[in-house]
Amino acid sequence: MRIRLTALVLIAGLGVWAFGQGGASRATASTMIGGKKVAVEYGQPALKGRNFADLMKQLPQDRMWRAGSGAVTVLSTEADLLIGGKKVPAGKYSLYIHCPESGNYSLVLNSDLGQPLSKIWSEAPPNQANEPYPHFEYTKEIGKSEVVRAPLTKTSVPATDLLTYAFKQSGSGAALTISWGTQAWSLEVQQAK
Repeated sequence: MRIRLTALVLIAGLGVWAFGQGGASRATASTMIGGKKVAVEYGQPALKGRNFADLMKQLPQDRMWRAGSGAVTVLSTEADLLIGGKKVPAGKYSLYIHCPESGNYSLVLNSDLGQPLSKIWSEAPPNQANEPYPHFEYTKEIGKSEVVRAPLTKTSVPATDLLTYAFKQSGSGAALTISWGTQAWSLEVQQAK
């Protein structure tokens, strides 16, 4: 049992390293919707010459991409939002992207904010031990806390080495765009009425 647990921690650690995500800086994209702040805080990994498609082939069977690095990617909103036709109450949510092998990607918000780093790395530094990290396997149990799964529109963009989230005002709401490599995915975020 101990060997399996050690192997699982090693595999999880290698998965983080393989995406080049350990040690990346944190970034925040924010906007105002309905006079209230909406923000995405995320780790900003770099491609460093790697191919995005090859990285996506490393996703686990559930095809959920943590869409950031280090601690969990978090969308926080002071306003009730409308995303993909569904109401998202004000609060904090972990953010993932579902990346099927074919078809459209989807933005996934979950009220489960992740797991403490110490749960997946027994030697976590004390000042980071309780930091929330994403689930490396998006199980049915975690899926029960899903708030919204909304389709993303894919476009081609000039190459960017760093994963980048950005909001652009659009009417009374904003377009959220996630860019990495030569691809970008976006969706509209509106104030819920």
